[in-house]
Amino acid sequence: MNDPALVEPHLGAHAEHHLSSSAMLQNIVIGLSDGLTVPFALAAGLSGAVDSSALVITAGLAEIVAGSIAMGLGGYLAGRTEVEHYAAELAREHREVQELPHVERAEVDELLAEMGLSVTTRAAAVAELTADPEQWVRFMMKYELGLEEPDPRQAPKSAATISLAYGVGGLIPLTAYFFTATPAEGLAWSALITLVCLLVFGYFKSRMTGQPAVAGAFKMAFVGALAASAAFGVARLITQ
Repeated sequence: MNDPALVEPHLGAHAEHHLSSSAMLQNIVIGLSDGLTVPFALAAGLSGAVDSSALVITAGLAEIVAGSIAMGLGGYLAGRTEVEHYAAELAREHREVQELPHVERAEVDELLAEMGLSVTTRAAAVAELTADPEQWVRFMMKYELGLEEPDPRQAPKSAATISLAYGVGGLIPLTAYFFTATPAEGLAWSALITLVCLLVFGYFKSRMTGQPAVAGAFKMAFVGALAASAAFGVARLITQ
């Protein structure tokens, strides 16, 4: 027989981090994908319009800083919106449980019926679930509205992760210009480095998200190449 003193600490030590890990992975993907494509497209466009690598580097660094701040702020606001939306729905459910308990009990019964519970079992479950208002509201939030309580600390984490990932991704296409004499030469090396990174990143991103890996790699590379080609073409048209 297992000793409870040995079993309980083991159970208590188990902690699941699926949501936070998933959120962090999603934020890294968002930041890196934009960081690889947007500064690359900007540098490509400038390479078709100017003769100085220093100008491309300066503009590229400025864009990375501005883009990192904007992306991080967007991630923070999205996280705060999720928290505020959950709080508003939670308050509304508490109010409805207090003011319209008969309606809310009927909704609980309907939800349990959709889960396949018998009439007798539903009656007992409704009585038990609605005996505690907090438990009642949590049930309605999860099963009626499909909402999980968000981590209020996730917003600043998302902002930092997206911002850092964007900055790292943005520096990759720009590094070639530090070691080449002309923007045209820098663009050639930047395109090669960036496309390889996009292929690798797209491959692993697709594998981690359960999508076809090879197709995902080429899709990511195609998007980056298309954005850079468009920016380069527009710059050439303007400067001609």
